[in-house]
Amino acid sequence: MFDVYRNDKRDFLVLSTGTAIPVVCSQNKWRKSRKRVLKVSDEIKAAVQGQGYYIRSLRVTKERMI
Repeated sequence: MFDVYRNDKRDFLVLSTGTAIPVVCSQNKWRKSRKRVLKVSDEIKAAVQGQGYYIRSLRVTKERMI
């Protein structure tokens, strides 16, 4: 299982269940999502296994809108 966290900047962080937030990401205030995630994509699963976390920005930029 995986835990999903979000912050005010519309970033999201995926960790294995029970893992602490890494120091690299601890500067932001993360809020844990209430839903538990059972399945994630192979890309996210590989990143979590390799480096212990997966982080992605969900911010909408002008380039994405065009």
